[in-house]
Amino acid sequence: MPVLEAGSPGVLVVDDSSTARAAIARGLEQEGLRVLGGAADARSALALVRQLKPDVLTLDLEMPHWHGLEFLEELMRAHPMPVVVLSALSGDRRGLALQAMELGAVEVLDKGQSHGLVQRLALALRRASLTHPKRALPGHGGGAVAHRNPLSSHGLDLDRVVAIGASTGGTGALHQLLPALPAEHPPVLVVQHMPAGMTALFAKRLDQRCALLVREAVDGEALEKGVALIAPGGLHLRLVQRGGRLRVRCVDGPAVHHVRPSADVLFHSVAETVGSRAVGLLLTGMGSDGAEGLLRLRQAGARTLVQDEASSVVWGMPGSAVRLGAAEEVLPLAGLPQALLRCLKQPAVA
Repeated sequence: MPVLEAGSPGVLVVDDSSTARAAIARGLEQEGLRVLGGAADARSALALVRQLKPDVLTLDLEMPHWHGLEFLEELMRAHPMPVVVLSALSGDRRGLALQAMELGAVEVLDKGQSHGLVQRLALALRRASLTHPKRALPGHGGGAVAHRNPLSSHGLDLDRVVAIGASTGGTGALHQLLPALPAEHPPVLVVQHMPAGMTALFAKRLDQRCALLVREAVDGEALEKGVALIAPGGLHLRLVQRGGRLRVRCVDGPAVHHVRPSADVLFHSVAETVGSRAVGLLLTGMGSDGAEGLLRLRQAGARTLVQDEASSVVWGMPGSAVRLGAAEEVLPLAGLPQALLRCLKQPAVA
């Protein structure tokens, strides 16, 4: 019999396949987690959430009656809780997984990557159980985000670099932040925790809503004014100086804080490369990734901004940065675009 760990989170497994539910439950119990039950459809799952009060839930997006996205939206409205999506993410399903993150899923894992899947799922569930997602905030849902008029670019120092880190809730936050920035803007580098294969689609969706050009970063490309580069899922994003130009490197390497790409990796490289000519932003997210890197940016003379707790879905990463003394300013999401442009109009510290 598997030995359950004391204080282990209680898990509800939602999957329309009885075989999959049994296999997931057995694997998680072998990893020391408590599986409280399983549900084959959304209505049963909602009833069990009310009855069993699980700490965290696994969700397959393909379900009868209600689609997984419809269920997730209702769950976050009525019973907001950490959800880890465990679903096949090939082809068009990647778009569904991205929508799930926009609706508030804490993490997304690909069923198709079977090697070590149970161990990755157990780790994701433990991490997720430590979060306390709130009810959906404006702009955090999966629906269309209204276009807004970008702020004025007048007076911006276009030779600066902006580095942004985000995780849980970050897809919604970036859909509010980036469309507010003008087309004439310093280069922007973004790390959003997201599985490989999804970041290109995420960048494309952002690009459709922004005055900035938004695309997935390509290893070796030079930074350009008016362009935001999204770190590819599964690769770290670094800033380097090569051939007299600032360029990005998209590199493999060990996960940092259990994630790749890591905001810490990006922030440290930006601090080393441009120092005080950078502005760092740390948005909503689970864990502590980015906090130490943001502190390094501040120590290098960069301006550092952090999303506040009230507007964050999960105040893990930003909260860690505040506790380290890495945050120069702590602001609601709605105030970050203006604050960022204000920083870019002020001279960099020599």
